[in-house]
Parts: sequence; C-alpha cells; structure tokens
Amino acid sequence: MKNKFLIALSAALISTAALAQKDEMKALKKVYDKDAVSVKDITEYDANLAKLEGMSASLSEGDLVYFNYYKNIRPLLDLGLPENRNNPMAAMSKITPDKLAKMIKASTDVLDYEEKTGKKVFTNDIKEDIGVMKPVLIDAAINLGKQKQFKQSAELFYMVYLMDKKDQDNLYYAASYAVNGEDWDKALGYYQELKRLNYTGEGTLYFAKNAATDQEETFPTKADRDRFVKLGSHNTPREEKIPSRRGEIYRNIALILNQQGKTEEAKSALAAARAENPNDLSLIIEEANVYLQLKDFNTYKKLVNEALAKDPNNADLVYNLGVIAAPNDPAEAEKHYKRAIEIDPKYINAYLNLAILKLEPEKALIDEMNKLGTSEKDNKRYAVLKKQREDIFHSALPYLEKAHELNPKNEDVYQTLYNVYGALEMFDKRKEIKARAGK
Repeated sequence: MKNKFLIALSAALISTAALAQKDEMKALKKVYDKDAVSVKDITEYDANLAKLEGMSASLSEGDLVYFNYYKNIRPLLDLGLPENRNNPMAAMSKITPDKLAKMIKASTDVLDYEEKTGKKVFTNDIKEDIGVMKPVLIDAAINLGKQKQFKQSAELFYMVYLMDKKDQDNLYYAASYAVNGEDWDKALGYYQELKRLNYTGEGTLYFAKNAATDQEETFPTKADRDRFVKLGSHNTPREEKIPSRRGEIYRNIALILNQQGKTEEAKSALAAARAENPNDLSLIIEEANVYLQLKDFNTYKKLVNEALAKDPNNADLVYNLGVIAAPNDPAEAEKHYKRAIEIDPKYINAYLNLAILKLEPEKALIDEMNKLGTSEKDNKRYAVLKKQREDIFHSALPYLEKAHELNPKNEDVYQTLYNVYGALEMFDKRKEIKARAGK
C-alpha cells in the first residue's frame, strides 16, 4: 500500500511539474512573438527562464531544446525595446562573439530537432533571421579580416557556416582566416571538415557592370545577372570559373600537420588524397609543394615531372625545376628557365633568374682580382679578368632588360640592372631606367 501511495504521489508531482513547465514555455513564447517588447515583458521573460532553469533536469528532449533556444536568444529581445528600435546596431554591438556562438548553436539545434520531428514551431522564424543576419555577419567577418583580426574573422565565418551548413564556402573562409591567424588547430579542424564534406568550391562567378557607377558587380546566379542586364541597369556581362580548391585543402592539411611536427602524418594525408584521386593534377602539384616545403627535392622533382607529363605547358612547374637545379647544375637550371620563357614569354622571374645564373661566376672573378698585386704579370691578368667580367655582365643584360621592360616597378630587376649598367659604365642607360621606374 505504501509503495502504491509513493508511486501515485510521484506521478502527481511529475504531472504538476510538467504542467508548470508548459506554462513557463507558453509565457516565453508569448514574449518571443511580440515585435516590440517592454521592460515588463523582459522581466517576466527572465523570471520564467529562471524557473525553467531550476527544473531543467526534468525537461523533455524537445522542451530542453526550446528552453536553450529561449535562453540563448535572450540578448535579441533588447532590440525590441523602445530605446533600441531606432538604433538596433547599438544593441547588437553588445552581443559578444561568445553569446553569438551560443545563439547560433541553440538555433541550429532547434532546426535539427524540428527537422527530425517534423514539428515546425520556430523553423521559419530562424531561417528568416538567418537570411537577415547572414550577410551582415559575413560583412563583419570580412572587415575583421581587413583589420588583420584573422582569428576573430575565422570564428565569425565559422558561426555563419553553422547557421547555414549548405553554404560550405564560409567554412572554407573560416579555415583560410584561421591559417592567416596562425590558429593551426582550428584551421586543421575546419580543413578536415571540408575534406569530409568532399568540398571542392568549384563554381562560376557572374559579373556585370553597373551602368550608373561603371563598377563591376557580382551576382549569385546567371539568372540574377541576366535579369539586371535585360533591365538595362547593368552591362558588359562576363563569367569567371572558380577552380577546384580540393588540392589546396589537402595541401594545407599536410602543411599544418608538418607545422605541428607531424611530418609523417602530413605525407600520409597527401598520399591518401592521391590514392583517392590519382588523376587529380592539382593534388600532384600540391603534394609536390609540400615536399618542396620539406626540402625533399628528389621527391619534389619526381612529382613535378609526373605533373608535367599531364600538363607539359605549366610554366610555374618548369620554372621551379630550374630553381631546384640552380645550386648544383646551372646548365640544367638554364634549360628549365628558358623553357618557362618559351611557355610564357612574360615570365619575369625566369628572366631574372637567368640573369642571376649568368652573373654567378662574377664573384670568383672579383675575389681573384682583389688578390692581385701591381706587377706587370698581375696587371695583365687583371685585364683578362676585367674583360671576362664585362662579358658576364653583357651575357646577363638581355634578360635583365627584358624583365625591366615587362615590369619597370620590379625592385629586384631594377636594382640588378642598375648595378650592371654601372659596372659597364652605361650611365645614360642608368638614367633612363631610373626615370622609367619613377625614382
């Protein structure tokens, strides 16, 4: 009899608690639904939150999800107060990144719960809020990046991603800014998530010029762009392909692992990526770049030659082979630099490096000249060395002049050419390039 009494009492208490919870939930919803709130509304809202906090252990799964939502969106209620209605940004500025993160997490939990149960109480509201907040938060994240607050920018981009996980570009930007902020752990986590999602970032950008401002603008879809062009407000439409970012993602995972001293894991990460995508040229190139960072030049050369078999006209790869060969095999390096120029006649660094190759023997000549005395024999030797030195300068000149012609503002090219003209006593030429470079 005693046990039956206790069971009945417990059931009654649970029932009473559940009814109380429903009353508090209804009261919270009533305030939540108001477009404008008073101080009294917010006081009652806070009181009901406190009551539910005290009995949160007995809340059902659904009620706990909704309670957390009500609790974490509490800072938004202040936007509805009379003093904030005309200046919502002032109230928004008080919402810290931590509060914003909790707000987004609570909102996405509600979306997940309502999708699972098919019961749409807040889904439409939350999606509408996301539509309003998302562009504002993206602008804020971009501005933080411009101010070199890279970690904060990364965190904000990640929050935006959590708000709308279909828009995976924001996770990519979060990873990129985390790298800029040297927040390696978070960057690695974001990149690994992108890898798990099989994100590539491939797509098309749609541009058209604003007829009023003559400034080029981007559009989310071709249809949007074409509509504005048809209306006459925009003209000069064009499109630009966004290449796959997969190789970059795998490379950055490997580079971060290497940065953390996990060299073997870095190599394994790329090997696994290559195994999954054996014909992906970007992955071959990125793996080669990682081995270049690791100063494993033999593996680097092997991978570059593998990539060149698929893309023989890749001037950057050919040029890099020249850079690797230069310290030990100048003739091999010269061959690669000339091939890079053959592929791309405007490859300034190839011209500059060819000139540097030609100038390299000059140091040995200078060392010998400085050791000579003033005897007749030494004077004759000095004259021979001087002529050889002039020949070296003349051999480098065409490459330096071409590079300077392509880019008069390139400081390395300008300074080297200026010095060579000086050594050859070509002072008129020195004046000419000085004027061209605006010095």
